[in-house]
Amino acid sequence: MNLAIVDLGYGNIGSIELAFERIGANGVLTSDAEAIASAERVVLPGVGAAGYAMERVDALGLRDVLKSLAQPALGICLGMQLLFERSEEAATDCLGIIPGNVRALEPEAGRPVPHMGWSRLEVRDPKIGLETGDYVYFANGYAADPGEATVASADYGRQIPAVVRRGNWLGAQFHPERSSQAGAEFLKAFLR
Repeated sequence: MNLAIVDLGYGNIGSIELAFERIGANGVLTSDAEAIASAERVVLPGVGAAGYAMERVDALGLRDVLKSLAQPALGICLGMQLLFERSEEAATDCLGIIPGNVRALEPEAGRPVPHMGWSRLEVRDPKIGLETGDYVYFANGYAADPGEATVASADYGRQIPAVVRRGNWLGAQFHPERSSQAGAEFLKAFLR
C-alpha cells in the first residue's frame, strides 16, 4: 500500500513511521504535494503548537492538497486538531475539514495540563478498531469539543473526542504509536 506520512519538518514522524512498520505497512515521509495527493492513504501527524504547524502546512503549500484529499486520511494528535476550523492556541485558523474549535484543557485537581497518560475510551463505532474500555495514551493540552464527528471519547475533566471521523478523514487525539495493542488495532483498521 502507498502510505504517505506528511513531513512538516518536526514532530513525531519517526515514531509514526515505526508504528506502521510494526504492523507491516511501509510509509513514506514526504512533504511533496503530488506524492501526498496520489497516495492510497495519508497520515498527518503532529506534536507541538497549532500556529507553527499551520505555518509549516502553508509554507510547504499543502493546505489545499490536504483539504482536497479523497482517499482515507488520518490526523494524529495535533494533526487531528488541525482538521478543525480553529484552535484557540495562538488563535489559529486550521484546515476547516471538521466543524468546531479546539480549546485549552482546564487544569483540575488530579488532572494536570497537559494531559499526559492513559485514559479509558468510550467507543461509539467499533469499525475504528477500538472498543469501549480500551486504554490509550494521550499527550495534549488542547482538545476539540465533542460533536457529530466524534466516534470515541475520553473523560479528562470534560468529554474530549479521542477519535473523530468526517468523510474520508479520521482523527485520533491520542497517540496510537504509543498505545500498545489498542493503538496497533486502530492503525490496522485505518489501513483496511
